[in-house]
Amino acid sequence: MTLPRLSKLELRIMRILWKRGELSIREVQEAFPAGQRPAYTTIQTTVYRLEGKAAVERVRKIGNAHIFRAVASRREAERRLVDELLSLFDGRSQPVMSYLIETGSLTLDDVREAETALRKAARGKARK
Repeated sequence: MTLPRLSKLELRIMRILWKRGELSIREVQEAFPAGQRPAYTTIQTTVYRLEGKAAVERVRKIGNAHIFRAVASRREAERRLVDELLSLFDGRSQPVMSYLIETGSLTLDDVREAETALRKAARGKARK
């Protein structure tokens, strides 16, 4: 199953769960910086939406609190975001790469890693 589209708040919650593991809704809320902390009910609604999207699951209940964990991986979410971004450019990565170069966001280490990944992918395709 493909991970559905996630909102910015859903992604922020997923990052918290990926980093901290299993948490209650209250613990997720408290993980946000004090000045940027959404209301408890906002976090609750969003976590339940993530559960409906099969991105998180309830693992147990402690008292009245349900404990949730991420089911979707960070890699799945990143791939979904990159696919969405590239779709805006008709699947072309060149405009994105140009932007990264112009803004200085792309380092030589990034280029080396990309070259290694390209060589590995090419070897994989040659074997098939």
